[in-house]
Amino acid sequence: MRFLKYLSIFVAGALALSSCEEDIILDGDFVETAVVYGLLDQADSIHMIKITRAFIGPGSALDIAQIPDSSYFEQVEATVSEVVNGQVTRTWTLQDTLVQDKDTNGLFYGPEQKAFYFKTLPTGPLEAIQTSSNPMLSSLIPTATYRFKAIINGGEFEVSGQTELVHGMTSPAASQNFTFKFADDPGEYISTGVAVSNTGNSHITSAHLDVLFNEHQGSTITEKSFRWKLGEAAAEPYTSRTYSAVGRTFYDLVKANISNNPSIDKRTFKAIRVILTGGAEELYNYMSVNSPSSSLAQSKPTYTNLSVTNGKRVVGIFSSRQTVTYYKPFYTSPQQAYIRAIDKKSTRELCNGPITGFYLFCSNHPGDNVVGQEESFACN
Repeated sequence: MRFLKYLSIFVAGALALSSCEEDIILDGDFVETAVVYGLLDQADSIHMIKITRAFIGPGSALDIAQIPDSSYFEQVEATVSEVVNGQVTRTWTLQDTLVQDKDTNGLFYGPEQKAFYFKTLPTGPLEAIQTSSNPMLSSLIPTATYRFKAIINGGEFEVSGQTELVHGMTSPAASQNFTFKFADDPGEYISTGVAVSNTGNSHITSAHLDVLFNEHQGSTITEKSFRWKLGEAAAEPYTSRTYSAVGRTFYDLVKANISNNPSIDKRTFKAIRVILTGGAEELYNYMSVNSPSSSLAQSKPTYTNLSVTNGKRVVGIFSSRQTVTYYKPFYTSPQQAYIRAIDKKSTRELCNGPITGFYLFCSNHPGDNVVGQEESFACN
């Protein structure tokens, strides 16, 4: 009842204010505001940074949001510099490009969006730095610091920020012998832990699985896949974190992603791709501040690691993440039949179990197709 009382007072006050004849100018205190989002990832070869502006103007904000020019500065000169032991070793001048994957159902214009980028080689396994005859294309250095700078509208103001790269993440999933186990006895499900055994210098980690299988229709093979999010959590640097891949969930997701094509002859499992991501401290802070508020007051602080000159404003972040990916094939060759993404009991459950057993799965793994000892769920 007290809440309804306060609500009634608020509504009455709002109606009283709306009856005033004095005009209110909403854009009287507008300050030019840059909006910058960039995450460096040493696993990438193209590093993209979005640099736009907040807008204000007469009319509906929803209409203005659909006009690309309203969100772009007239001129942007942006660079990223690499700093090793306090010395600038390389500086990239960012180029602009149009990306075509913006959802047109959103509030802002699409599908084209302008972004700025520079290129390098990705790091190799275990953060091995790849070099090129062109030094600017060599990999990012995991232990370096990277500084961002953007000069807006020919010097009207500048935006800057810096970040260290996230590096050092490791996982037992990198082992060739790592196998997922989702089932034990028929209809009994178990889980497999996917561990980040060393979080490196990351402050937040996440784990995803890409599950791949093939649908066979005569001689035509169509690959199907789905993304399985195992979880995301804050992390202490250089500690461990384990995410659980639950067996029952695995089979439910496979079933949910099977096509309805009645002409499919059979289905075979292909691989699991393990994707682990670690985020820098600035990214963790930014995500924490921008998470939904649990407070009735809905008061939230703001956070950015960017700075701006000449009394202007900036929102956004320039930070880093590390993505490590491990591809776990269902099989590689008859000579390496001991390698398999999911173990034999999990394969049997996929082919014969109560959840996916009616969807024509069979095993083409060499370990299940030993001549004279073929498993009942082996492909003919």
